[in-house]
Amino acid sequence: MRTPLLSVRAALVLTLALLTGLGAGVMSAVGGADAARCVLCGAGAFGLAVPFFDRLIGTNGPE
Repeated sequence: MRTPLLSVRAALVLTLALLTGLGAGVMSAVGGADAARCVLCGAGAFGLAVPFFDRLIGTNGPE
């Protein structure tokens, strides 16, 4: 049997970070920024959201 490439926790963290980045990019576009700034804003939000959601979700038990 093959093992999964990502754990459920890692997939959830990356999915939430991706949605955060997309939301930031779309909000920048609605605000009137050009495409390059929207991409940079979304990428920055994604990069900051990964450690945030990583700490927010945590692990199953005490370490």
